[in-house]
Amino acid sequence: MSLDVSGSRPAAAGARWYVGATKAQWQSFWSAYLGWALDIMDLLLFAMLISHISADLGMERSTAGMIASASLVATAFGGLVFGFLADRIGRTRSMVLSILCYSVGTLLCGFSQSIAQLLLFRVVVGLGVGGEWSAGAALITETWPAQHRGKVMAWVQSAFASGYALAAIVAAVLLPVIGWRGVFFFGIAPAMLAFWIRRHTPEPEIWKQQTRRLTFMETVRMLSGEHGRSTLVCFAFTAAAMCGYWGLFTWIPTWLATPVANGGPGLDLVKSTTWIVVMQVGAALGFISFGYVADSLGRKVAFIVYFVLSAIAVPVYTMISTPTALLAFGPVVAFFGTGFYSGFAPTFAEMFPTNVRATAQGFIYNAGRAVSALAPMMVGFLATSYGLSGALAFTAGFFLLAGLIVLIFLPETKGAKLQ
Repeated sequence: MSLDVSGSRPAAAGARWYVGATKAQWQSFWSAYLGWALDIMDLLLFAMLISHISADLGMERSTAGMIASASLVATAFGGLVFGFLADRIGRTRSMVLSILCYSVGTLLCGFSQSIAQLLLFRVVVGLGVGGEWSAGAALITETWPAQHRGKVMAWVQSAFASGYALAAIVAAVLLPVIGWRGVFFFGIAPAMLAFWIRRHTPEPEIWKQQTRRLTFMETVRMLSGEHGRSTLVCFAFTAAAMCGYWGLFTWIPTWLATPVANGGPGLDLVKSTTWIVVMQVGAALGFISFGYVADSLGRKVAFIVYFVLSAIAVPVYTMISTPTALLAFGPVVAFFGTGFYSGFAPTFAEMFPTNVRATAQGFIYNAGRAVSALAPMMVGFLATSYGLSGALAFTAGFFLLAGLIVLIFLPETKGAKLQ
């Protein structure tokens, strides 16, 4: 039996993914899982605090949408910069720097005295969040064996749901006690994780075996030339899918709290938090299930199924007004409308070589997220004419577009060995 890129003997194809895993594999798993959970917590704290910040700083909904969008745009630059650093200086080192970046940025948000300052600090958060995904995705896909790559990434990606739920819980617990500024101060906590990662997480063997590190311009030429088609196709369906996600989930906390007289469900803070946490249980199951579907039936089939069912579930959800029905159907929306995220990192990893992998993964994922920055703004502006419920229903079209791109242009890469 040949050695896998991680340097360990891979488990049999039918074995559970965690059977026979090495210490290095588990260290990479927990580093990426905790890093992603905490970066999403820091990124989404703003969504939990929009109404309170707006009241304090005199911010309109359209302005709040613009700030949320600016954070997403910044992730593209963070993904490119920290992704390139991950290819040059190592996955672990780049991850540490990116965690410190988004932690400090969140802390600074608590000191904001104006909308301009808040915008600047949210951009810093976005830079770090984009970079952390780049390094973490490369670390996991290069450390675990090919036959379980989708499943392992799915479990790691489920940290997204944990981070979303954690953001809601932190806001609900701390907001009444120390206000929205204090909630942002809590965002410095992930910085402690960075020091643990630096000390305990080794670099992947396949990265260490590279004999030459590319320059930035060489990397750009590879992504736009030899691998240009892969870059374009992956970027296109990622951007469409993320427009659907961010357009919907940025505004769901605000929509749940919108009074019935204004077209919303009218839930109070405690109920809104409970409903959001329950939705993230559905999201976590969606993340995990996607990996098993993708490793079994292929990346294309998994993406198409989740995108189509998301497009159906979203408008149905926005027509529900009773709390019980929202509680029951919310996890379904999150299951399909979030689960597809698990497929991005394995698919990108299988389409690009090691010397540009982190840059490719980070740039495509976060450039897609940058384009998706248009979606929260779109929802904010459409809400003035169609109400927030009507504006959220428009996001279903993005999921359909993503499914169409995958169906026509994405090659199947299931089980591919990394080069």
